[in-house]
Order: sequence, then structure tokens, then C-alpha cells
Amino acid sequence: MTDTLFQAYVPLLFWTGLGLLLFRFLPDSLPRLLGRSLYWVGIPLEILALARQTNFAAQVGLAPLVTIATLISGLILAWASLQLVRKTAPSLHPASSETNTTVQQAIAPKTSQEIANSSSAQQAAVNSWEARSRQGSFILSSMIGNTGFVGLAIAPAFVSEDYLGWIVFYSVTHNVVGTYGIGVFLASYFGRSLHQISWRTLVRDVLTVPSLWAFTVGYLTRTVELPSILESGLHSSVWVVIPTALMMMGMRLSQIQGWKSLRLALVPTALKVIVIPGLVGLVSTLAGLPAEPRLALVLMSGMPTAFAGLILAEEYELDRELIASSIVLTTILLFVTIPAWLVLFGDRPF
Repeated sequence: MTDTLFQAYVPLLFWTGLGLLLFRFLPDSLPRLLGRSLYWVGIPLEILALARQTNFAAQVGLAPLVTIATLISGLILAWASLQLVRKTAPSLHPASSETNTTVQQAIAPKTSQEIANSSSAQQAAVNSWEARSRQGSFILSSMIGNTGFVGLAIAPAFVSEDYLGWIVFYSVTHNVVGTYGIGVFLASYFGRSLHQISWRTLVRDVLTVPSLWAFTVGYLTRTVELPSILESGLHSSVWVVIPTALMMMGMRLSQIQGWKSLRLALVPTALKVIVIPGLVGLVSTLAGLPAEPRLALVLMSGMPTAFAGLILAEEYELDRELIASSIVLTTILLFVTIPAWLVLFGDRPF
């Protein structure tokens, strides 16, 4: 297992580190440009290739049902945890009360000094737990996992070929229904102020997600043979998308302000890689699911917070700092959780 993890994490660490180092020499606007490029072009290409390669008819239909149930459970747990954090935040972070006072004073500035301080008060409001951008990032970090880049690279090493379909089906369902279905809906909802929200706009944002259309096209053209150069280019595009996504993450990580940023993601991290996969393993065990498909579901549900969450944050102006911090913590914790899941839910002791 150590060799497998090493091989999977070398490119992750290399490309993320490269983005971390290069950001200081690049324009500040580049991460957003990369994020939007991945959202509109890169990720759809990956999903198109994945949809064309997967033989859905031969896979067990239970995998997508578990995936959807996991997403809904994660959403409920994330929302409940967010309400608890919002209630306890003032006692945990004394600066919050100061922020509230400053914001109230900035509502109607009467002096030049108050006018000068109003912008800093507005920024403080954006960084509070009452900010919709932060709430949206909290929920996305807690429920959307990296089943594509990391999941498909790591999980197959621990499951026999007979059950690889469970992993692929989980990844496709999670990306289509979760990341670019529920995830886009939530990002659109929290990325707008309350008076800007309309159901027509939210539905439009989901229906115009390029990844959903890419999956539809890929699924419907599985039996269509493309020219070899086009098919090869489609598959090779994944090796451009993954490094680009990792580099973008590294650029955003360079903006993390140490523990001040990381502590924001403690609760989403615990939910994403400990609570949710633990529940999946417990329920699947009680349901009598065999060890290998159970392990496949647990591993995929416990993947780190998705890079796609950062892409959605770029597209809908959510809290990038919180999502980037969650990616860091969940990725680090993966080294601990995978051996734990192998012991608890695998068919043999680690």
C-alpha cells in the first residue's frame, strides 16, 4: 500500500508544489482564469472520456444509489454542522463580536475616518460565518469529494478487477449528480445575495453546466467509433487537465494564512474524510454488503475535498480560502484514513 500511495502522491505533490512556487511570479488573475478554463473545457473533457470508456450496462446499479444517498447525507450533516458553527463562532473567535460592531458602525458613516474604515468593515463581514460565500464553501467542502483525480488513482489499487465498476460508477455519479449537479446549484445559490436568487436562475445554472452535457454526449456516443487521432487526443487531455487543476490548487494554497486559514476547515475536514465514510461503511456492513464493494464505497466516499470545489468557488465567487484549506487538511488526513478503512471494512487485516 505504501508504494501505491507514493506513486499516486508524487504527481499531486509535484504539480501542487509547482503552482505554489510559480504563483509569486504570475499575475494574480491567473488562478481564476485557470479555474474557469477547467470549468468550461478541462473537466468536461475528462468526464466525456470517462463516460465513453465505462460499460454502464455491466455495472451494479447499487453504486449510484449509494452515491446519491451519501451526497444527501453529507448535505444534511454539513448544513446541521454549519448552524452549530454559526452559533458557537463568537465564543470561539472573539474577533467576531468586534467585526459585528464595526459592520454596524459602517452602515451610515458620518465622518471621513468612518468612510475610510468602511471598506475594511465590509471585508470583515465577508470573512464572517454570516457571509453566504463562506457558508457555501463550508457545505461544498464537506460533501463534494475528489473521486475523479484522486479516487480513480488510489481506490482501484485496493479492490479486485471484478469490483472496479463500483469505483468508476461512484466517480461518474458523484461528479454528474454531486459536483456538477447539487454542487453547482449550491454554488449558484450561495454565490448570490438573497434578493438576486430565483429558481429560474438556479435551474438554468445547473442545466447549462458543461460537464452534464459532456457526460450526456459521452454516454450516447459510447458505440460510435471516433477517428483514432481524436480518440487518442480525448484520452490524452486528462493528462493536461490533472496537472492544471493541481497547479491551480497550489496557487490558491499560497494564499493560505497558516493556522488562521486552516482552522476554518476543521469541521468540513472531519465530516468529509471521517464521519461520512464511516457512516457509509457502517450502513453497508449492516446491509450485508460483501467486503470488496463495501470497501470500494467507503474509499470513494472518503476521498479528499474536491478540486472542483475550488473551481466552483472561482466561478461563483465563494470563499476560496476555506475550500483550499479543506483540500489541504483532507489530503493530508488521507494517509491515516485509508489504512483505517482497510482494517475496519476490508476483507483482511492491514
